[in-house]
Amino acid sequence: MIDVTRDYLDKCRRMIATVEKQSEDIRKAAGWFAASILAGRMVHVFGSGHSRIMVEEMWPRYGSFPGFNPIVELSLTFHNLVVGANGQRQAMFLENVPGLAARILRNFDLSARDTAFIISSSGCNVVPIEMAERFRQQGIRVVALLTREHAAQSISKRQDGKKLGDFADLILDTGAPAGDAMIRIPGLDTPVSPGSTVGGAMVVNAVKAEVARLLTEAGHPPKVLSGAAVVGEERAAQLFEQAYDEHAHRLAELYRRVGDSPAAAAGR
Repeated sequence: MIDVTRDYLDKCRRMIATVEKQSEDIRKAAGWFAASILAGRMVHVFGSGHSRIMVEEMWPRYGSFPGFNPIVELSLTFHNLVVGANGQRQAMFLENVPGLAARILRNFDLSARDTAFIISSSGCNVVPIEMAERFRQQGIRVVALLTREHAAQSISKRQDGKKLGDFADLILDTGAPAGDAMIRIPGLDTPVSPGSTVGGAMVVNAVKAEVARLLTEAGHPPKVLSGAAVVGEERAAQLFEQAYDEHAHRLAELYRRVGDSPAAAAGR
């Protein structure tokens, strides 16, 4: 009998090696993100489809901290109903509608001091590509998290054939294979068990750790959401309130002059 559990875990170990080889680029991305946060601005994190998982892995959850703006559109990421109203067919259609990225970003007063973290395993769907393109047009550095092997073998849904990587200042790789699913079962002609979530979570949390280090070294240690089991109930509650308050204050800066700046006007 084939040990599919061991096979999957072995492939995950290979992804660890792939992530480790990107240590220098992870530190570079963290440096850009930390600079935005220290400037009082935010890192815009976007992903459609199941890439939403990586957005929420960055913030907010235990072990994370303010400074990141999670942009999650329910119309692109709400998979629970699968079919019918709000079904997956509609979500997959919408993530390839040109112009939607501009409408989403019209809600924010962007600044060149911001940075962006765009997640898309294939790097071939229109909305994530246009997100990166719009950010770059505003002078905002873009870090892309994709699966290099999968992106290389996939065809862009965009008419000009450009992919997410074409609008990224830096590309990070989940290390998953083309098609994402990693396990072959005897007698089954299609593989199962994707890997990009595992690889992506490793990259996201490595970046997060590096940002926390840089903020702390700069004299601005982040307010980290922490469990009561770690810091005690009183401290956990205090950090919870402080972190969410800081997020609200940072987000307020993104709304305060919406419609008044060239950045907002460009999204109309």
